[in-house]
Parts: sequence; C-alpha cells; structure tokens
Amino acid sequence: MRALLVDDDRELARLLSDYLTPHGVSLDHVEDGLGALDRLGTPRAYDIVLLDVMLPGMDGFEVCRRMRAQSDVPIVMLTARGDDADRVVGLEIGADDYVPKPFNPRELLARMRAVLRRSRATPTQERIEVGDLTIDLGALKASIGGRSLPLTSFELRVLVALARRAGETVTREELASAVLPRPAGQTRQTSQDGGARYDPTVDRSLDVHVSHLRHKLGDDAREPARIRTVRGIGYVLVKPV
Repeated sequence: MRALLVDDDRELARLLSDYLTPHGVSLDHVEDGLGALDRLGTPRAYDIVLLDVMLPGMDGFEVCRRMRAQSDVPIVMLTARGDDADRVVGLEIGADDYVPKPFNPRELLARMRAVLRRSRATPTQERIEVGDLTIDLGALKASIGGRSLPLTSFELRVLVALARRAGETVTREELASAVLPRPAGQTRQTSQDGGARYDPTVDRSLDVHVSHLRHKLGDDAREPARIRTVRGIGYVLVKPV
C-alpha cells in the first residue's frame, strides 16, 4: 500500500512511518497542501491519502476539495480539532473517513485497510429501480427519469441503502451502519437502558446528505414526496403505488 501523509508534524510522520512500514505501507510525507496536490499529479500515484485539517496556508478541507476535483483516491482526514462540525464537513466534501488526534496507529491502519476494501470492492451488475429512479451499482451511477444524478459517493451510498428497502422505514442506526465507517473493533453503542446510543455527528451528517439528496432528486424540502422523514426514527424512500 502506498500512502501519502499530508501533515506539518514531522515527529508524527516519523512515528507513523516506523509503525506502518513493517505492515506493508510505504509512507511518503509532505507538509502542506500544494505539495500534496503536486504529488497526486500522476494518476493513482497513491492508494490512500492521510490528510490533516490544520495545515499551513491552504487548510485540509480545501486540499480535500481540490483532490476530489482531480482524483478519486481514498482520503482519511486527521485532526486535533474536536468540533463535530469538522467531521460533517470532511465527509460532505468527499473524505472517506475521519480520525481525531491523538489516535492509535493500529486503529488508523485498520481504518485505512477498511477504506481500501470499500474502494476496491468488486463491482456488481445489480440494478435497483424504484419508480423512475434507477441505480446502476456496477457503474456506481444513478438516474431519475433518464436524467443522470450528480451524486457524491457518500450520497450514492445513502440512496442505495434507502432504495434497497424502498417503502420501508430505515432507522438512523441502520443507515449509519450501511454508509458510515466504523472504528476498528467497535460494535453498536448502547445506552444504559440497552437502547441505541447515537453519536450526534452521525445524525447531523445523515441529515445533511439526505437534504442534498432531496435537492438533487427534485424533492420539495418542505413537503418531500420521495424521501420522507419518520420523526425520531429515520427515513423512507417512497415506493410508487
């Protein structure tokens, strides 16, 4: 695995290189966004990018946006900032996972491998049709009434999870499990009374992506007819009668 670390912390770069190299990861290091974008000039130069948010000059969010404009390389964002909004923004603009600092190198490696497994998954010929909505899983594309939908990979995963169970309510927990990365070794969280306990950033991220999906599907934001909210539970993709 060839990985590019974009971070101005040289000590972190050294420690990660020492840990990852014996596990088959060749780690290159640059300290700013412009250097990272230059390195990505060659198609598939890297298998994965580890991108810090707090960079000198151009911040990690802008670097991520520019990377996504020129490459589909998997991106794992790293940050010492604890703001939940940062995680949501990172996922919105195309990051595949988000790891807060400080982190355990073993967990980071597990997340890197999980992201690569998803990105290299064997395409399927499956097609999902819900009324005039068609999802071609082999081509990773969706269309409505024959019009191609400009979806991000995250939005497409949300739409697929809903379309597979069209007409049924998909709970937030089920949707999150289907579309969001889960830390290594972590199972579903539960509250003291045994019920599901939610990370609020997951809720906000899903709400944002569903809002974007509604807009791209031509749904009315105030009275959505395609993706309806089941208050306090989740969402349902309406199945035409």
